[in-house]
Amino acid sequence: MTTYVLTVACQSKRGVVAAISGYLAGKGCNIVDSSQFDDLETGKFFMRVSFISEEGVGMKDIEAGFAPISAEFGMEANIYSDGERTKTMLMVSRFGHCLNDLLYRWKIGALPIDIVGVVSNHFEYQKVVVNHDIPFHHIKVTKDNKPQAEAQLLDLIDTSGAELVVLARYMQILSDEMCRKMSGRIINIHHSFLPSFKGANPYKQAYERGVKLIGATAHYVTADLDEGPIIEQDTVRVTHAQSAEDYVSLGRDVESQVLARAIHAHIHHRTFINGNRTVVFPPSPGSYASERMG
Repeated sequence: MTTYVLTVACQSKRGVVAAISGYLAGKGCNIVDSSQFDDLETGKFFMRVSFISEEGVGMKDIEAGFAPISAEFGMEANIYSDGERTKTMLMVSRFGHCLNDLLYRWKIGALPIDIVGVVSNHFEYQKVVVNHDIPFHHIKVTKDNKPQAEAQLLDLIDTSGAELVVLARYMQILSDEMCRKMSGRIINIHHSFLPSFKGANPYKQAYERGVKLIGATAHYVTADLDEGPIIEQDTVRVTHAQSAEDYVSLGRDVESQVLARAIHAHIHHRTFINGNRTVVFPPSPGSYASERMG
């Protein structure tokens, strides 16, 4: 039996849940996990349903039959095969802790994605990437060639079939046009000192100010730098007895874990963009263990 995931976003209306559950039951499907949320401020409704086709009905048949219900309620609805891997492009500059962490999780099966390539504006991690039998692409970025470099990047994304782009500490700003074109398909990670500690050496700045909590934020990329809808966050406590180097080490760890959890939420279709915010449903049975690894 195949497990599928149905995601729905629409205006909140009476009968939406009944229509969904009734349709799936009529198609011989059994719901194994369901999460829903009504945003009372905006009137929007979000739902994620995991179900099994117990009578062998295929996804195309389920999609076709669901179309009238989707139209009736004005839904943004998608059905996914739960075992399908998201084609993902990773991007990195000179800080490799997130990249190395993602490659390890991918290698041991804790991150079920299909890495179609790694892009960098430097060569530091070329050997690491190639040793994993993953294509490495160097795209040099300068103040004079940014439009050409981004055009090359977009072409690479298109030809590779990448469905998700992960900025694993990629330190170049993407254009507004690219952010709009790939809305909801680019995830970034950064430390959680913004806007208090901008510029170089934020962990050193935090140490000098006696910060007691350091953290990381993973979010969807928008034209507003580091201000896109937040997917995942975490913090770690530090004390006066720790050094600036300790701050950096702990910061790298929390950045890596937060980014991995954000990717997991996205590829399991648990995230919904809700204006400037996100709705993120909890892990479904069977995915929790791998999502919490680290």
